[in-house]
Amino acid sequence: MSGVSSFEATGDATARLAEQLIACRSVTPEDAGCLAIIGSRLEAIGFRCEWMNRGRVTNLWARRGDRSPVLCLAGHTDVVPSGPLAEWHSDPFLPIHRDGMLYGRGAADMKASLAAFVTAAEAFVAAQPAHGGSLAFLLTSDEEGDALDGTVVVTDALQGRGELLDYCIVGEPTAVRRLGDMVKNGRRGSLSGKLTVKGIQGHIAYPHLAKNPVHLVAPAIAALANIVWDDGNDFFPPTTWQVSNIHAGTGANNVIPGRVIIDFNFRFGTASTPQQLQATMCAILDRAGLDYDIAWTLGASPFLTGRGALIDAALQAIAAETGIDAELSTTGGTSDGRFIADICPQVLEIGPVNASIHKVNECVELAALPQLAAIYRRIIEQLLPGHA
Repeated sequence: MSGVSSFEATGDATARLAEQLIACRSVTPEDAGCLAIIGSRLEAIGFRCEWMNRGRVTNLWARRGDRSPVLCLAGHTDVVPSGPLAEWHSDPFLPIHRDGMLYGRGAADMKASLAAFVTAAEAFVAAQPAHGGSLAFLLTSDEEGDALDGTVVVTDALQGRGELLDYCIVGEPTAVRRLGDMVKNGRRGSLSGKLTVKGIQGHIAYPHLAKNPVHLVAPAIAALANIVWDDGNDFFPPTTWQVSNIHAGTGANNVIPGRVIIDFNFRFGTASTPQQLQATMCAILDRAGLDYDIAWTLGASPFLTGRGALIDAALQAIAAETGIDAELSTTGGTSDGRFIADICPQVLEIGPVNASIHKVNECVELAALPQLAAIYRRIIEQLLPGHA
């Protein structure tokens, strides 16, 4: 491709497909027809589509080619609920253009990226029908929810039959102010827990006959909130610990509760392991002399992609299309990259501006859509040989 933006070559194809996808009411775990639209377009250009659905979740694995390297484009069709309809300027599932923006639930997270994936693949295959390597799509309708029946189902199946990936681009919205200013080359891990501290229930007028677990655990909570878990490293910020919910009491205002239940979460990088975090927390609780139980859930392990062919290709493509030197970052929440990293050594997230995601009046800049497709196409061209 030339060094000029590909808006003229792509036209409005990416925007038109994004509009089709936004019009599908694909609230987790429903796909609402998105993947049927995408699958039919991929089959038309020679992809073999394999459906790996589970329960209400729709999963698509599509591949064109049988050789290495394998470049996978990954993402999700499901969206979060729209929220209060009265606060939207228009129907969240009716795509609307206004002031240079495309509005609708999922516009940024992440139907614009899915549309750009498809149009980039179509343009690449049209130019290189006998390309070497393999181009693949891994798409699910279960990312915004529990993520138990989505991407992990596909990655487990691929791993079971020895079908591994060389590179993966996840279309999560990663930009901060304008397309290309930030991409994610890793994500923090997520370790959650449910802490139950036991006391003795009693009448609030006779506290000497009871033990209030809220009072007992309070100093430990203060200690946990103030401890420095680690200093982070060159790739990840320091680990954080946060309480998300506290439940205690019977609902009556004259009863000392017999137990308190505290939900908490660690977000951590590679400077600490889950085992180290668990041990440190338990030591603090033990020193407080508490009678407690913890149910742990490791929601995600951290992953990191260092400099290599994928990052080099992405940075070059972004610079060529936008003139921006993209920043590599590991900030933010988790993504399905955590599952894909188990079968792929190089995973990178590249997508549109994330300022409106999960909000009312979610939107994406219309002019960024052909740019995003052009970025994806340039990366594909750099990583897959021009002929078989």
